[in-house]
Amino acid sequence: MSNRGWGRPFEDPIEVDGRKLLTLRDAGEYIATLPKKEHAAREWQAAMEALILVAESGGPTMFARIGIIRALNRHFVPELNPKGKEPHWGRRKLKRNQ
Repeated sequence: MSNRGWGRPFEDPIEVDGRKLLTLRDAGEYIATLPKKEHAAREWQAAMEALILVAESGGPTMFARIGIIRALNRHFVPELNPKGKEPHWGRRKLKRNQ
């Protein structure tokens, strides 16, 4: 199989809106069908650029996949847990002091 072209499959399919994006072409068609306002977002522009570079220059498909996943999750903000894991600020106990 050639390492270039729009028919190259992703290593892992991307699931979005109940459909699977299996190839670079599927991802490009999905991006083309987005509403104009969403299509113009910075993240989608970067995803399209990565997709074109991978398809035409033969880079790893993971670059295009990462761009698309980042664009899909651009509104996700992870919840901050202020408690988190408390650091242990005490003195280290040496073996001789036990």
